[in-house]
Amino acid sequence: MAQTLRFGNNATVTSMDPHFYTATPNLEVTRQVFDGLTAMAADGQVVPGLAESWSAVGPETWEFRLRDGVRFHDGTPFTAEDVGFTVARVPQVPNSPGSFTIFTSSIDRVEVVDPRTVRLHTRGPDPLVPANLAWVGMLSRTLHANATTEAFNDGRLAIGTGPFRFAAFVPGERVELRRNDAYWGPKPEWQAVLNRTIRTPGARTAALLSGDVDVINGVPTADLARLRADGRVRVEETVGLRLVYLMLDTLRDETPFMAAPDGAALPRSPLRDPQVRRALSLAVDRDALAERVMEGSAVPTAQLVRDGLPGYVTALQPRFDLDGARRLLAEAGVARGTRITLHGPNDRYPNDARVLQAVGQMWQRAGLQPTVEVLPWASFSGRQARREFSAYLLGGTAATGEASYLLRSILNLRDAQRQNRRYDNPAFEAVLDEAGRTADPAARETLLQRAVTMAVEDGALLPLYIQKATFALRSGLRYAPRVDEVMQAADVHASP
Repeated sequence: MAQTLRFGNNATVTSMDPHFYTATPNLEVTRQVFDGLTAMAADGQVVPGLAESWSAVGPETWEFRLRDGVRFHDGTPFTAEDVGFTVARVPQVPNSPGSFTIFTSSIDRVEVVDPRTVRLHTRGPDPLVPANLAWVGMLSRTLHANATTEAFNDGRLAIGTGPFRFAAFVPGERVELRRNDAYWGPKPEWQAVLNRTIRTPGARTAALLSGDVDVINGVPTADLARLRADGRVRVEETVGLRLVYLMLDTLRDETPFMAAPDGAALPRSPLRDPQVRRALSLAVDRDALAERVMEGSAVPTAQLVRDGLPGYVTALQPRFDLDGARRLLAEAGVARGTRITLHGPNDRYPNDARVLQAVGQMWQRAGLQPTVEVLPWASFSGRQARREFSAYLLGGTAATGEASYLLRSILNLRDAQRQNRRYDNPAFEAVLDEAGRTADPAARETLLQRAVTMAVEDGALLPLYIQKATFALRSGLRYAPRVDEVMQAADVHASP
């Protein structure tokens, strides 16, 4: 078997800092270098990581028992003190486009009981602490004191406890890792991992078929049938956790990319009206997006998580009603031919540009005058974070395996100063906050369902589909596709 696993990645890794950006491409690499207290299994279940066990020892206290003998890549011991340091660092990372505080904000203080025992005291009950900490890579209070993101990116401080060590990082091009032979857990079969950025879908397929890479993600939908019939490769897929959705500017009276039919400024943004947002939702044929545009690689949805996860609401099903959409727009005073620009990336999600064009055509049939503008992810992501758009396409992963994470991250409710929130509904937020404080699973489920229903019916976001996590590997390899879409090199094995 080859000693290096070569991965063709459909997205770009932007940083080796494990707390810089909650984007899947970054996590795909940093989680192999930096372990969390817990981990997520391929099916989304929370399993032990650096903590061998945990329990709720009070309504607002979680106790974690750490593994014995774990060391960082340079030999520094991992202790309970490092947990406190890590939690304190997360909100201090400057210029983070997607802060990890969404995973740690409920933690009020960290109590070190002994070198292998730590207690996390929360602001009110938080049943998601174990799930949240699967995403927070642990650092060393001695090695990483005053560490900058730049020091992680150049490799000086890219030192974790994970199964692989940092070797090289060329932004926009590749990441190289080497096996950690002193790893506390099962040793990976691979001596090295090469993570190559190959954004062009056809180029990823070609690289796999030519033998230039061993595994690819984001398998082009147009190539699925061909790859499934090719004995040189195997395709693995599962319904994932990623929601692809449309975001609308619900908060500003003057939105930058809407105008009257003649191009004149509007007195007030129509997107402020929930009736208009419902009309835009009704105008979208989600079944057509999933089956025709995504070619069966997605599940149409009108909510945030797939069936079976907390927060799924059976009554919320996709609705397509073009006549109803036209009627609602007319009743709201939106003139036929009103201009709207729909933005999105053209290299981040499978078929993202095609999905945008399809939605634009659907909105045109509803009576609007849409323009579709697609941008490279590197340009689009920063602009959407600054709220420069009126309507745009994004994707988000239900990282904790339930709906509250998506609601908070998509609507930016983690912004405690309320300066960059994307939705303002105190009644909705009160229900979501109550769900976050509720430990009883049944009561929490009811509250989550209520919050999801409120957000969707008010058009806080327009869910489109749940993306399938699809991987293709050369024959002779096996990999259980992960619902979080992450390629974990340690879990790729030679077929027996």
